[in-house]
Amino acid sequence: QVQLVESGGGLVQAGGSLRLSCAASEHIFSSYIMGWFRQAPGKEREVVSAITWRGGNKYYADSVKGRFTISRDNAKNTVYLQMNALTPEDTAVYYCAARPTDSAKYGYWGQGTQVTVSS
Repeated sequence: QVQLVESGGGLVQAGGSLRLSCAASEHIFSSYIMGWFRQAPGKEREVVSAITWRGGNKYYADSVKGRFTISRDNAKNTVYLQMNALTPEDTAVYYCAARPTDSAKYGYWGQGTQVTVSS
């Protein structure tokens, strides 16, 4: 069964840090590009970061560059998003997603984890 399960969200004060984790079914994880998205209330979902399956290529949205770090542990079928220097503008539901390297579409999604940053 295809599964992506996020964890690590919560409430944090501005300037604080959180680390999100996304555990994936093995057959998704192998050779897939993994991404993190977020959706704030009243806003469209946006891509935050992505990483290729070997971890050699990473993408960050301009809004999180220098603050967030994406990584993956293929042995644990897990991708992480370390979020530092959080601001209230980072408040959103964060989703983990996966897509094959030869596809532009993310076909697998987690259930989301809430991140709330208080001022």
